[in-house]
Amino acid sequence: MSLFSLIAVFLIEQFKPLDYRRIVAEPLGAWAGFVESRFNAGGRHHGIAGWLVAVALPVVLLGLLYLALHTLNPLLGWVLNVGVLYLTMGFRQFSHHYTEIQLALRLGDLDRARLLLAEWQDRSTQGMSAREVARLSIEGALGASHRHVFAVLLWFILLPGPCGALLYRLALIVRDRWTADSPAEHNEFPAFARRVFGIIDWLPLRTTAAAFAVVGDFEDAVHCWRTQPAMWPDRDLGIVLASGAGALGVQLGGSVVDEGEVSDRADLGLGDPADVDFMQSAVGLVWRATVLWMLLLFLLGLASLAG
Repeated sequence: MSLFSLIAVFLIEQFKPLDYRRIVAEPLGAWAGFVESRFNAGGRHHGIAGWLVAVALPVVLLGLLYLALHTLNPLLGWVLNVGVLYLTMGFRQFSHHYTEIQLALRLGDLDRARLLLAEWQDRSTQGMSAREVARLSIEGALGASHRHVFAVLLWFILLPGPCGALLYRLALIVRDRWTADSPAEHNEFPAFARRVFGIIDWLPLRTTAAAFAVVGDFEDAVHCWRTQPAMWPDRDLGIVLASGAGALGVQLGGSVVDEGEVSDRADLGLGDPADVDFMQSAVGLVWRATVLWMLLLFLLGLASLAG
């Protein structure tokens, strides 16, 4: 059923792309903000209680709904699976921006490529070169493929029904919203949300990195995965970026113009500097990793039927 749900979501997404920010990110962000406004008194125990209400409660309620529908008719449970997956994962969350940037760079329209990147990643791109735009685009695509496809899919497989998909999406949004709203060091309210999401994302990060290694340059991907993430600002996401860069044979990270100033970042990957040609290679890497996941789901389905 997981494989058929995934195929259905990919097909629906091609015909009816989802406005993720308006339909998913903003409402769930508002929900996280509402819970925070009711529970945030600065203490760690307040954060635990708030997380249970903001994340655990909706996941449990969704699980009960799935159980009721599946008991009534398995087809209804499958429809719920497809609906939740459609809302919580998908390539269109980043592929549209990425494709437009790639096209602009191929046409030599650097100004448009900068504008598109700024809209996508909500950052200043003034003064960036074509290589810097390509590099940040590849980094964004690799990270987004993990956040919006592979991590959601893994949790969808691990938990019954659509519970895992909602768990990952809500936990990520709650962590980001509460961390942004409570930056002060003395405020421990978001600490539990950060810690729990780190636990939730531990296995998906490594399965995504492993998938990139298997479908790309395995030796370089594993080498970069083992040696480079510790130097990246977001060490966890650095696992995916380092493995992806090594699998592609491209150099990511490094210095980049940020808010009009040069920002030094650690180097990721091996090989040639990123350019528009590597953007197409990154698309191929992500799709090969997706096919690998679908093949594994197919084999798991066969094993379940045989059992």
